[in-house]
Amino acid sequence: MTSFDLAGKKAIVAGGAGDLGRGMVDALAHAGVTVAVIDVVPDLDAWVASLNSEGASAVHAVRADLTDRTDLRRGFADALRILGDLDILVNAQGIQRRYPAEDFPLEVWDEVIEINLTSVFALCQLAGRVMLARGYGKIINIASMQSFTGGFTIPAYAASKAGVAQITKAFANEWTGRGITVNAIAPGYMDTKMTAAVKADPVRYERILARIPAGRWGDPADLCGPMLFLASPASDYVSGVILPVDGGMLCT
Repeated sequence: MTSFDLAGKKAIVAGGAGDLGRGMVDALAHAGVTVAVIDVVPDLDAWVASLNSEGASAVHAVRADLTDRTDLRRGFADALRILGDLDILVNAQGIQRRYPAEDFPLEVWDEVIEINLTSVFALCQLAGRVMLARGYGKIINIASMQSFTGGFTIPAYAASKAGVAQITKAFANEWTGRGITVNAIAPGYMDTKMTAAVKADPVRYERILARIPAGRWGDPADLCGPMLFLASPASDYVSGVILPVDGGMLCT
């Protein structure tokens, strides 16, 4: 029988203290997974302590700057040393910057690509080496609706998330036959700080809402079920998938 059981697994969640990441870390921990969270937010230690006090499996804070390639490698090594092994990698890190396309600064482009795409590639590669050595692993990247569309005033974000989709497929092509599934979740419009400016525009908000068959924006909790499925043995024959979690928006 195919198992959804994750008890005893070990996971790294990069960007796990962000709006989307926190829900996924909490879901993994309450499924019995030991989690190392790599992030730089000021309240990282306090938040992790609160999770542990709520009776979740052990959650560990690893402070590392994913825009710094040396610190990224150090953070991954620290997380792996804490866990002792690695079954699951979730790449939930990401930023968004808005400028008209004709004015988008190159230095801001570099900033967005570094965190949204290059750090994802680097962590997949580091985790992949560990997982390939043992012949098993689950990698879950967080893509976006902008993996499929271009968006407005977010050309770097759109390019980075399209890139996340493509490297997900590229890694899956090489690693699925060696025991590692590599998939991505593509959230639709989620009620987070990143989308606050859009949601605050009543005209834009209503236009977007009208395109979502579910009749509401998503909540970060909506990602947890798909993430747990992709992290579990139940998805062993699923790889290279970019899974929309968008209330049906891509259908419209």
